[in-house]
Amino acid sequence: MARGRDPSAPGAERRKGADRENPGRNPRVLRVVVADANRLIISGIRRALEDDDEIEIVGEVYNGADVLPLVDETRPDVVLLDVRLSNPDGRRCLEQIRERHPDVKIVMLSVQSDPERIQAALLRGASGYIVKTINPRDIPAALRQAVEGSVYHAVGLTESAVETEVRTAGLTERELTILRAVARGLSNPAIGRELCVTEQTVKFHLTNIYRKLGVRNRTEAARYAYGHNLARPDSE
Repeated sequence: MARGRDPSAPGAERRKGADRENPGRNPRVLRVVVADANRLIISGIRRALEDDDEIEIVGEVYNGADVLPLVDETRPDVVLLDVRLSNPDGRRCLEQIRERHPDVKIVMLSVQSDPERIQAALLRGASGYIVKTINPRDIPAALRQAVEGSVYHAVGLTESAVETEVRTAGLTERELTILRAVARGLSNPAIGRELCVTEQTVKFHLTNIYRKLGVRNRTEAARYAYGHNLARPDSE
């Protein structure tokens, strides 16, 4: 169960440290720090994560000055970091965390979805970029992907941005559905069962998808889907 804790609460820092030293804690649990200037956003993220037994919020902060000390104390697996933090801003916080804790994954949060900003964040060391228009139920999958190092992409782009990518690639609606299934790791038989089509039909569509995307296999197709914001989490 995800547990949100306000670092300003008495004893909160000590309890976080005790949690980390607890030898009985589940190693599969993803430990998350949330840093956002908007308390309502943090509340929404907490609600999105609280029903996931394999994610725990170990700390929450609302300004840039508190981010690094909290990461020092809690040693999370991933930090969900608002670009608009102040004193310092989210970009500087990203650099500070990367310098001191290179193993901690950082996923940026922003209302901005232009490719230049996204690319700049990834080049600075972010493992992911979540646009705040994201469906909250997609946040757990985005965090897991960042920690696993399986993708480096933006999540939560507007549908118009996705449609632009689809048009550019020249994919049909069915091809997009199959590409997303491949990105989810489904086999051809599993895709066929999900879409109620034969495995041969799936292979036919994959041949067209590979040709249109300029890739050679399903691994490259999945990488393309994530890199161009065409993949969707399983919960869609």
